[in-house]
Amino acid sequence: MTEPITPPNPAELDSLDAIADCLAEAFEDGEGAVIAAAMAAVAQAPGLGELAAAVGMSRDALHAALGAEEFNLDLTLEIMKVVDLHMSGGRA
Repeated sequence: MTEPITPPNPAELDSLDAIADCLAEAFEDGEGAVIAAAMAAVAQAPGLGELAAAVGMSRDALHAALGAEEFNLDLTLEIMKVVDLHMSGGRA
């Protein structure tokens, strides 16, 4: 029996560091539902603009993609690169 997923609180994702930490935990977990819940929280996060700039797209476009769960492999890989840079000490 699987545990119910507790989605992250979007209000707490107010910086790129907070978003990177949240997504790193979700990617580490590896469950699709956990990753989707984290991405949905990021779509509502105050720090979304920072992530959008880091992946090279507008805030509105990233919000729409994450909110609609229409992120493709390229976008997911770009987000993972940003997360990896932040988690490995490459913070700006």
